Amino acid sequence: MSDAENALFAAVDALVEQAAAHGELPPPAERRRLREAAGLTRQQVAGALDVSWQAVAAWESGRAVPRPPKRAAYARLLERLAERHPQPAEQAGASRPADGAAGDGKRTDGATGAREDAPPTAGVGPDAGPRGVAAGGGPRSAATERVRGVVADAPDAPDAPDAYGADAAPGPRTERKGAAARPSGAPAPGRRPAAGGSDRPGKPAADAVAVPGPAQPGDDAAALPGAGPARAPGAAPYPAGPLVVLDGAALAHTADGGTLHCPAATVPELVEWALGAGIGQERLHRHGRDADPLVVLTEAAAERLGLPARLTDRRNLRLPEEHPVVRDLLAAGWRLTRRGFGPWARVHQPVEAHGTRRCVQLAVLPWDALDTRAWSDLTAFATPGELARALGTYATRVLTPRGSTAVNGLELMTALRPPTRPVRDATGGWTSGHVAGSLAVAVDPAPPEAPDEHPVAAGRDPHDVLDEEAYEWVRDPDLLSDAECALPHAVGLDVNMAFAAAANRLRVGLGAPLHTDGPRFDPKLPGAWYADLSGIATDPRLPSPFTPTGQRPTGPAWYATPTLAYAAELGHPVRPLEAWLRPEAGPYLDPWYTRLRDAYLATMADLGVTKDLTDADFLAAMERHRGADPATAAVLSAIKATVKGGIGKLRERPQGAGHRPGGRWPALERPTWRPDIRAAVIAQARTNMHRKMARMAAHGHFPLAVLSDCVVYPAPGPSPLDLLPRTGDGAPAPGVFRLGVSPGMVKLEGARELWWAAELMEQGHNPARHIKE
Repeated sequence: MSDAENALFAAVDALVEQAAAHGELPPPAERRRLREAAGLTRQQVAGALDVSWQAVAAWESGRAVPRPPKRAAYARLLERLAERHPQPAEQAGASRPADGAAGDGKRTDGATGAREDAPPTAGVGPDAGPRGVAAGGGPRSAATERVRGVVADAPDAPDAPDAYGADAAPGPRTERKGAAARPSGAPAPGRRPAAGGSDRPGKPAADAVAVPGPAQPGDDAAALPGAGPARAPGAAPYPAGPLVVLDGAALAHTADGGTLHCPAATVPELVEWALGAGIGQERLHRHGRDADPLVVLTEAAAERLGLPARLTDRRNLRLPEEHPVVRDLLAAGWRLTRRGFGPWARVHQPVEAHGTRRCVQLAVLPWDALDTRAWSDLTAFATPGELARALGTYATRVLTPRGSTAVNGLELMTALRPPTRPVRDATGGWTSGHVAGSLAVAVDPAPPEAPDEHPVAAGRDPHDVLDEEAYEWVRDPDLLSDAECALPHAVGLDVNMAFAAAANRLRVGLGAPLHTDGPRFDPKLPGAWYADLSGIATDPRLPSPFTPTGQRPTGPAWYATPTLAYAAELGHPVRPLEAWLRPEAGPYLDPWYTRLRDAYLATMADLGVTKDLTDADFLAAMERHRGADPATAAVLSAIKATVKGGIGKLRERPQGAGHRPGGRWPALERPTWRPDIRAAVIAQARTNMHRKMARMAAHGHFPLAVLSDCVVYPAPGPSPLDLLPRTGDGAPAPGVFRLGVSPGMVKLEGARELWWAAELMEQGHNPARHIKE
């Protein structure tokens, strides 16, 4: 090409650029639609154009227009995106507002890349969730207006204040590859990289468990309402990670050690910023939904946003409705869940016609969002960056925190087994269908399974109750033999993740109970059985396997299936008189157990405790593991609390002063309010414990006391190695307690002098409760 031709082409290009700089841009709604259809975040667009993400937001809302030279580049971007993502035909003829016309910032039906025929799934927006299917099986709206029509009930929020471990228990899967990670050391647009360019801590998104299920026509998760825009191939869906911790200097610390600038001066501005900052986490099941952005507020950040240092309403743990922050949120069109603005505040907007989800979770640290009983004293010593790392590890391995660890345990069940999926109906439209193996509808318990406050328990005989709880038993001191009294030590053994291990492969009921008289016992059939086990003799040096007190039953009683199955395993005839049974059953908790097991083992490995250690090395590693990294130790504590708290939440009792005796309470409307499942898990854990104690007794070792998952034995030395039986070749004896890190194995809980334990027993106290001290 000659120099003259080059000059002509350059002049033409300049003319095109000049025209683009002053020509008409697509309307604001179309600008947003194009970006979302391409799977781009505002932060990504801003990084490419060298502007702030707030500028991109203003362009998309119509509050501002780009100026040259940014305008030409922005116009070119929109033009290229329009070629790849043309406007739907039915919207192409819609009127276009003048460029730069003031907009109200609301999304229109054409403002997203969602298909017009995208199915209306339950559980994908603030106004649809686990309660999106009524007891009768049809869809049901849960956007109940509260507090004079301003504060809405979002069904994905817990039904009551985040009480730690409310009603807590004492004491083939496929792997789905995550989105392609950005190159090592490459920060997300607009981010300050960490010193070493390190990636997110913990396991990558590839650890997400996907429950297998047949693909349905049109059920691509990326096209579902509320699931967010389609993503460009290879694009990181959430470049900022699952959460940020905001400090008082307008820096948002990310889980991988980087920071984002957060200019928000008010809570409404913070919510808008969080939605455009690339914060979130991919769903754990293809029919679930991605986790909302979580912003954790330090004390300095809370003060900067106008939040008080402490909550004055200690009973309800929330800001009063007249507080300026609450008023500002409501005035800006945001809503709060029934929990209001408390330590864990969920801020959302109603799902619009196209189903876009706009929801942000806030955690206020000075209001004790991270309970020390679950998270140790993490907030007392950790910097904002260390907090982000620890919480990010928990989010990556378990799920993005949404409340107390008890709430997280329950939410994880639903995240791994969503209740509904989109299916085509006879007319070719979309409707909600059941996900096999999940809990889709709320069902009332059988009368023996119900807590005293439940309406179905009205008029019930106090003895006509299913009493499946963990052990609390102390041996009669008079039964100690002379040989046992001569031993110098008492050694406590603690079962790792006992309730999680009990949930593994446990068949539980998926539907409502059915009553039957004179049934034949079936160990594979979940339910509550009325049977008489009082005639079964047990060794008084061992607790009875049939009662939580360890005392022998005195007559007929209600038992969960695992308890009767263990009686049958011991060779006793089991003849139930009646039963409440659930024929529809399955291993509902399997993916929940698997994810929590993997989280626990990975975190223990971070602390230097691995599965390949010898017994001696394991005990040594356990001695030093909590001091290895206090922040990681806090994550470990939270994972274990998630197990116990999640099981306890299955039978959440009424909370607050507003409950009337005999009335219903909000938790009953959850499909996951299932006291029968809680009873089955605890019964399985208790019988697992007894099975090991019986094998130990066969080697001449009888316990002094048992408390939940801890058992205390007399021993010749202060170490479990002095106690646990072995075979001739040095291997652990079959069936006894075994040292190790895996769930169901044991670790040393503590060791004291035997006289100390005997003195407590004489006074009626349980040494298993105090041996750790």
